[in-house]
Amino acid sequence: MVKKYTPIISYKLKEIPVKHIKVWKEAQARTLDREGISELAKSIKSEGLLNPPLVQKENKNTYLLMSGQRRLAALKRLGAKKIPVHLITKKTEYDLENAKAASVVENIHRNDMNHKEIADACKFLTEQVGKSAASKSMGMSLSTLNKYLGFAGVPDKLKVLVPSIISRDEATKLYNIIPNVSKAENIAQKIAKLDSPLRKKYLLALSQSPKSSHQKLLKRAKSLRIKRNISFKLSKTNAQKLARESNKIEMNPDELASKIISEYLQRKKRRN
Repeated sequence: MVKKYTPIISYKLKEIPVKHIKVWKEAQARTLDREGISELAKSIKSEGLLNPPLVQKENKNTYLLMSGQRRLAALKRLGAKKIPVHLITKKTEYDLENAKAASVVENIHRNDMNHKEIADACKFLTEQVGKSAASKSMGMSLSTLNKYLGFAGVPDKLKVLVPSIISRDEATKLYNIIPNVSKAENIAQKIAKLDSPLRKKYLLALSQSPKSSHQKLLKRAKSLRIKRNISFKLSKTNAQKLARESNKIEMNPDELASKIISEYLQRKKRRN
């Protein structure tokens, strides 16, 4: 079992041979683009290395890379034989598995990571330290972590219901809404009797009101199933905001717009 690690570390500046730095392929969660590395190399050449890579000593001639894969690649492109690094001191160093996990945490806070890279990092970190520690380390809620994990994060008790009871996508959405496995199993058995379009509306209703009874959710799903064609025009700025928000939660922009309007009408009804 991997022990929970602390993000508080101390380090000292040291110069070491580039060839002695070891990179974990499975922990980097990124494919380095050549153009970006080339630009970074030019920047380092003209301005110097402002923030050395972070490493941890493995043995006499090997140092494990904790963060700074792009900087290391850029320095290699410049032909550097020795580079300055921030070496984690022995009193705050990690054990092997926790070091890999910490490396992922360092990488995942980059602003330029795409959805797949973050999802890969989430999966790796969850396998190392568990969901609770992973979400806390990455500054995510458990629900956000589950969204990035997708079907890979669904418990086995729900996975066995695919595809005989519910679909892979339905199992993923259901678990993201109801993380209690027993409750999710119970709901899965109930919605299995519904046709696919109605199940989709049921899950939408469930996401809006996860504590409602099955009968209320079914009634709501049936009302949502009735098509209502409403046209409205958004400004370019608001359309871009809607697209960004829908991308964050992996929802179709039309579905998100419908959800926003539905929730607004429900709030207004309650106030009246």
